[in-house]
Amino acid sequence: MAVLGPGGIGGLVASLLARRGHRVIVVAGEQTARTLDERGLTLRSGQFGDGTLPVEAVTELTEPVDLCVVATKETGLAEALQRVPAAAVGSGLVLPLLNGFEHVALLRETYPAGQVVPAVIWAESTRTAPGVIEHTTPFCRIELASAAAPAARVAALGALLEDAGMGGLVREDETALLWDKLTFLAPFALLTTRHAAPVGTVRSEHREELTSVLDELELLAATVGVPAQASALLDRFDNAPEGMRSSMQRDAAAGRPVEIEAIGRALLRQADRSGTPVPALTALVTSVAKAHGAS
Repeated sequence: MAVLGPGGIGGLVASLLARRGHRVIVVAGEQTARTLDERGLTLRSGQFGDGTLPVEAVTELTEPVDLCVVATKETGLAEALQRVPAAAVGSGLVLPLLNGFEHVALLRETYPAGQVVPAVIWAESTRTAPGVIEHTTPFCRIELASAAAPAARVAALGALLEDAGMGGLVREDETALLWDKLTFLAPFALLTTRHAAPVGTVRSEHREELTSVLDELELLAATVGVPAQASALLDRFDNAPEGMRSSMQRDAAAGRPVEIEAIGRALLRQADRSGTPVPALTALVTSVAKAHGAS
């Protein structure tokens, strides 16, 4: 198995697969690969415990694998995929754990469509240093679905992920799978970043803005055939841990590129295609992009 991008999510997945005895090849940049070779991969998790495992680290995949997990940021996806060429991946499944939905088309241009299994992961996990992963939520759940991959292969992948402690729920509709997460993630990421505050502050001090965005997302999800109720989305916010912060917010605070394309502008492009007015969402995306150099 290969994991492209040993950041917060990729490092978490690589650690859990390795703990179950799977051979895991971590594909990373030269400096990170060298660090992993020297020090191994360290996971600190209240759910899974702490530990360090030796891993194989390379800068480019050169042998076929049964599974290639793609866990880079959208901002570096195109460049990162050069490290895992289709010829090297072979007939293995490709499991992207990225935000948004537009990346699926790029992956199906890069690899055979029947090998790409769209997925989402529900977990808060951060790379605090090269090879050091902090998993801070009491859950880690992967859901997957594919309109193109053989059902038996998808089911087997789900079982493998479940065995490693990551859920592995197989769903029927890949579009619903991706939009179910995006309709929560987009307002969560954008609003916590815009206001430099955790979700508890957003829902109490910026509730009118939050509800306006959720109302628009309900309309927008309907344009791709996904039922989403603004009231249910608001319940998710109200039930989220008060101090929860988004990875976009952490990236912005650290001066790293933010995923405005995958999380924000992708939604605006869908609004434009469908003729759906989304003034609150447009203002929010524009504000975050302007503030963080992504305009």
